[in-house]
Formats: sequence, structure tokens, C-alpha cells
Amino acid sequence: MQKPANFAGELWGGVSAMLVALPAAIAFGVTIFAPLGADYAAKGAVAGILGSIALGLVAPLVGGTNRLISAPCAPAAAVLSAFALELMRGGATAESAAVMLSIVALLTGLLQVTFGVVGLGRLIKYMPYPVVSGYLSGVGLLIIIAQLPKLLGAPRGTHLWAALSDSSLWHWRGIVVGVVTIVVMVTASRVTKRVPATILGLVAGIGTYFALAVADRSLLTLVGNAALVGPLVSATGSAGGFFSGIAARAGAARTLTWAQFASLIAPALSLAVLLSIDTLKTCVVVDAITRSRHNSNRELVGQGLGNLASTLVSGVPGAGTMGATLVNISSGARTQLSGTVEGLAALAAFLVLGPLLAWIPISALAGVLIVVGARMFDKHSLTLMRSRSTILDFGVIVAVVAVAETVSLIAASGVGVGLAILLFIREQTRVTVVRRKTTGGQLFSKQVRLPAELEVLGREGGQTAIFELQGSLFFGTADQLYSALEPELKTKKFLIVDLRRVQSMDVTAAHTLEQVGDMTRDRGGELILSGVPRQLPGGRDVAGFLGDTGLTGARAVRTFGELDDALEWVEERVLEEAQLEKSQRPALDLNEIHLFAGRAADTLAELEACLEKRSFQAGERIFAMGDTGDELFLVRRGAARIVLPIADGQVHHLATFRRGDFFGEMSFLDRRPRSADAVAERETDIYVLSRARFDTLAENHRKLGLNVLGGLAKALAHRLRHTNSELQTLQDM
Repeated sequence: MQKPANFAGELWGGVSAMLVALPAAIAFGVTIFAPLGADYAAKGAVAGILGSIALGLVAPLVGGTNRLISAPCAPAAAVLSAFALELMRGGATAESAAVMLSIVALLTGLLQVTFGVVGLGRLIKYMPYPVVSGYLSGVGLLIIIAQLPKLLGAPRGTHLWAALSDSSLWHWRGIVVGVVTIVVMVTASRVTKRVPATILGLVAGIGTYFALAVADRSLLTLVGNAALVGPLVSATGSAGGFFSGIAARAGAARTLTWAQFASLIAPALSLAVLLSIDTLKTCVVVDAITRSRHNSNRELVGQGLGNLASTLVSGVPGAGTMGATLVNISSGARTQLSGTVEGLAALAAFLVLGPLLAWIPISALAGVLIVVGARMFDKHSLTLMRSRSTILDFGVIVAVVAVAETVSLIAASGVGVGLAILLFIREQTRVTVVRRKTTGGQLFSKQVRLPAELEVLGREGGQTAIFELQGSLFFGTADQLYSALEPELKTKKFLIVDLRRVQSMDVTAAHTLEQVGDMTRDRGGELILSGVPRQLPGGRDVAGFLGDTGLTGARAVRTFGELDDALEWVEERVLEEAQLEKSQRPALDLNEIHLFAGRAADTLAELEACLEKRSFQAGERIFAMGDTGDELFLVRRGAARIVLPIADGQVHHLATFRRGDFFGEMSFLDRRPRSADAVAERETDIYVLSRARFDTLAENHRKLGLNVLGGLAKALAHRLRHTNSELQTLQDM
């Protein structure tokens, strides 16, 4: 545990948090045990206190989240009270129902520990907001429904509709006590914020009860008074009785059948998920306020062990609670020691004030819980009704609340998650997966082409369609992808699909691409994948995934690392068909290079005398970025690839120069260091013209010098116009 720098802040924070958490814990305990009979109200109050003590002592030590206060909470009261009522309606005895409640609480703690150990803490935090909002509102409504009969003074176990429809069951004194409690709780913050509103409301309710007792002395009777919690002696007993009670419950648990035990799993799972969400939601709020960071999985283990400890001492389960935690923070607490102080303070209050707790009116506790339940409603969610874009999300919230009230909270969570997934899929399908569509006549590779080649590529560009995809390729967008590609199969020979911006891909999308590839080959064309990422953001190995799905297996689809490589490969096929590119052509002579075409033989002879012939093997570096040099390189045979080195040994492809073209003109003209690397793409022969030799030649042949410089300027202008055209195409799309 972190050593506190300000012990006074930890002490006052823990005590203040106890003043908020303990009255609510008593109310939650009474709510859970009330369906078991009138004799169990006091036992429920004690169970709430014991739960607050156990959670306060155990959860902070293991969970480790600074300032978090753990105590019995509304979701636990909602789930367990509903389960207790269901058991009693099914004919169970109060003793057996109490045992089953204990087993559910025990399973809840074990499940929470399991959640933390296997790392589910991070996943629970990603529960969709409409689901969380709906379940919180559903829990609040369940609490209000359960407390209204108690507020009206109806006999314990009376259903809401029976209580509302039969005014003869009402007791006006209980109604007055409950209403006063509610009014004081709601308005307390306007008077003072130093004393928690829960304490003020409860004190006001108790005071009202005793004020009414002045006129009706029967209210001062403790034994058999259904309006009060009642004596706690029978609920606590001696230490021997306490441990014998635990042993009795353990013995009763052994008599459960497997069918009975299986029926406890669903409520336990529901409660474990709800308590985990409640805790982690509070932790996220604490992080935001204090600029800290909690460990979700560790906290779930701590909460699970706290609930196990609470169950073993006959307490009720709980979670990290928002109200008490915020009071703890505002009181100066900084570490998890304040949570332990809260548990110790609850223990001290129980030992000192235990006899007084018997005089708490049931209707006052009902008033406290009604306010707690009302505050659980997510009022902000009502704004979702105002916009067409969010009305369906509001529908998810309504569905979660409806299912929570009519079926169960676990079913409500399942329905909410299912609807949220459907809305997500709907939203994803409305976003186009095709970021840009171009043709081979609009987008070219970075290989620098001669004018004749560019003319052919522009004329034959209609043979190629380039699709740059984005977003998620999955079963929800597979039909959209097929609909975009299918029309091009009839008119295009080459389909290039660029996957660089794809975030995820499933088997359905891969199968769709495989179908398109088969249809393309049947028509004599080819499907080409480019920009295939090494790994998707989700961590999937894309190359292995495509192979596993058969897309790159025996019926392989051609793949390239970059779109430019795919474009270059397609251009080579187009030029080969046009008989303009032969891979085995001999090295060019000087008069065959476009830059010097039409020069006199004697001039070319003098020029050739100034040239140096060099040969490079595939992969050999011609020059490196930063090298000094003033040479102009003219490609006689082969190709040179110009690349820009980037981080981690990677390079960015800038251009490729092939037979008859030139490169290195920037350093030739300005004599500054090289701005990129030049690497031989395959076996390459080059003419090298240094600027010093060229200047010497130009002094004797000024016209030749001017023509060469003019030719360079014309070629550079042509390249720049070509680049401008491509940029305009990209901007218009």
C-alpha cells in the first residue's frame, strides 16, 4: 500500500466516505433480505454493515486503486432482492433462500477474481454507452419499484401494483417519514455540503418518526414494530452463534442439488458483470479527476476477494461506489488507505451505534434508496431523442430498461450488447470502403517514362482500374465491395486493389476478393493486391491470414507491397503488349539516347569521349544520399531505382529510370550533395557525364552545351507537367 503523505486527509476522507456509504449499505441490506420475511429486516441491516466493513478492509489492499471506496451498492440490491423475491414466490423457505443468496454472492466474488486473472478487466470497460446507460437506469427503476411499497407503509412483500391500487394498505406516518427523508436529501446540498445528504436525510427521517411518536406512543415499541428495522441482537448474536450460523449455511449449501446450483449461475454472472462495470466506471471517473491510472484487472481481483470476504462474514456484495468515492476525494484522500479507514470506521460505528440502528424507520431507508435510484437515471441520455442520428441509440437504452424490468438484468445486458452491435454494423455498412477509384490513364507509377511510353500508357490506361480501400472489410461491407468491383470485370483487364488503409478484414471479405479474382482470370485478366500491411491494427498477420483463407494459396492472387509496385508491373505488361519494352534489348549507343538524338556524328564522338561507361549488378548502389558529385547518369540498359531512406532501415520509392532515360540531374545542375539513393534494379549499364567535363566541352561546342541544357530543361518540364497532372487527379477525387 502506498505510504500516505497526508494522514489527516486519509483519515477524514475515509470517515466522510463511511458516513455516505454506511446508511446506503444498511438500506441495501434491508432491501435484499426484506422478501424473506419481517424477521430478516434486521439481518439485512447487519449484512449491509458487514459488507461495508469487509469490502472496506479487503478491496483496497488488493485492488490498489487510490481513493476508491468499495461498499454495498444499488446493482447488488437490485439483482439479489429480485432473486430473493423469485425464490420466495417459488416456494422456498427463508432459510434456504438466504443460503442461495450467499452462494450467489460467493460465486460473484469468484467470477470477479476470474475476470481479473484472465484479463477481462479491459474488455468490460468497453461496454457500449447505451448499454451502460440503460442498465443503470434499469437498476434505478428496479430500486424505486421495490421501495415504493415500503414508502407507502404497505406490509412487507407487497407487490408495487397491489400497494398502489389498495390505499387501505398505506400508513400515513410511514409516508410522512419517507417524504421528509426524500425532501431533505434532495435539498440538503443547498444548505450545506459539509455533511453528506444521506446522513441529513436519514437523521431527518428518524427525527420525524420520533416527532410522530409523541402523539402515538405505540411507535416507541421496538419489538414487533414493522415500521422499524428492529433489534439487531437476533441478527448478530454472540461470536459463537455467528460462527455457528456460518457453519449452518455451509451445511445447507451441501444439500443443494446440481439443478439448484445451476440456477444460481445466471444471477451470479449477471451480478459479477454489473458490479465489475460499476467499479471500473467509478475508477475511470477517479482517473479523470485525479489524473491517475488504475489497473483494471488487479482491481477486479481486489473487488472479487472483497466480495468473498463479505460473503464469508454474512455481508452483502458490493462494488466501487461513485458517491462515497467522490466524497473521499473532496475530503483530501490520496491513497487506498482511505478505503481501509472507511472499513474501520464502519466497524467502529457498528460497535458503538449498533443498538441505535434498530430504531431506523424502514420508510426512511426507502426514501434514501428512492433518491439513490432516481439519481441512477442517465438524464443526459434523453438528449439522444432530439436527433435522428441518435434516436436508435436511445432505442437501445429503452430496450435495455424494458428487458431489465420484465426479464432480468443479465438478459437486458445481452439484448443491449446485441442491439449495439447491430447499430455498429449498420453504421459501418453506411461508410464506403472505396476511398478512391482511378484508372491507369489517370494514375501512373513512379517510374520515369519516355514520351512514347507515356503516350501508350495514357491511351491504354482504360485497361486498368485502381481501387484504394479503407476502413473495415467484413461481412457487413463485403456486398458493398463486390458491387464496386463487379462492374469493372467486364471492361478492365487489370484490377488493382490497394489495402494500405484497411483497418480489419474477415473471412467473408477475403472470400469476396477470391471470387473477384476467379472472375477476373476467367475473362483473361488479373486481380492484383497492393499495399498489403504486414499486420492489421488488431494484430492479425495479414499475409498468413490471406494464405489461410486461400486468397494467396494455390489459386494465388498477385500481391505487391506498395501501390506503385503494382502500377509499375501493370505498365510493363501494357508496354510489352504494345511492343515498346523488351527486357533483353542491348545497351543503347549515345545517338540512341533521346537527350542527344539528332546530333552530328563528330559532335557525338567528342561528347562520347567525355563520357565514362559503368556497369552495376542488381541491388548495387550507384550513389547514396549525401554523396558529393556532379555527374549526370544516362541509362543504356537496365534500370535505376531512386529511393529515400527513412527510419528503421526502410526506404520510400521516389522514381525508377529505365533504358534511354537519365537521372542525377539535380546535382549535375546545382552541384549540391545527392538528395536520395540510386540503386540498380537489375544488371544495368550507364553513361556517366561529369559537370566538369561537360563544361570543358561546352566551351568549344557552345551550341551543344546549350542544346544539352535545353534538353534537360525540357525533360524536367515534361516530368513536372506529368506530376502536376497526377496531383490534380488525386485532388479531384
